[in-house]
Amino acid sequence: MLRGIDVSAYQSSSYSTDGLSFVFVKATEGRTYTNPKLAAQTKRARDAGLVVGFYHFLWPGNLTAQAEYFVSKAPERAGDILAVDWETTGEGTHASNAEKDRFIRKVKELRPNNRVVLYTNRNYWLNIDTTSYDGDGLWIADYVTAGKPRIKAKWLFHQYTDDPLDKDVANFSSRAALREWAEDA
Repeated sequence: MLRGIDVSAYQSSSYSTDGLSFVFVKATEGRTYTNPKLAAQTKRARDAGLVVGFYHFLWPGNLTAQAEYFVSKAPERAGDILAVDWETTGEGTHASNAEKDRFIRKVKELRPNNRVVLYTNRNYWLNIDTTSYDGDGLWIADYVTAGKPRIKAKWLFHQYTDDPLDKDVANFSSRAALREWAEDA
């Protein structure tokens, strides 16, 4: 299991990279928000030689515009991983299954040289999702023992805590194996 974290504007741009193999950085949300620390948080991960991913917090509606906005702001580099964060918005809504699926497909169309994965929590995966479509893989949030999410589906990334920050593990044997998978889009 590889260790990693995911960061957003809530975290410092000088986060510790000790013991990490990967970092997911929040890039965008909806059609107007861009993480103001995106460049600095990305640089920190790249300077440490980590595999880098970017995620977009999905809102219902305007899927093509959201996908275009995301890929216009997330740095474009082969081997980076792109993710859609599918959960409840601040307004208590969420994108539908069809919208989630269309967004992933549109991002894959716009960025054919990048892996695209679905990030969601255990409740959404078990009770909201009806298609099980996760693009190139599932990143599941379930706050239990690292690497032991309570789902039967195959997963690649597991967020197991958010205290004091979002910590993840990846189901790869080495950083080189993760990098190879990411580059083989």
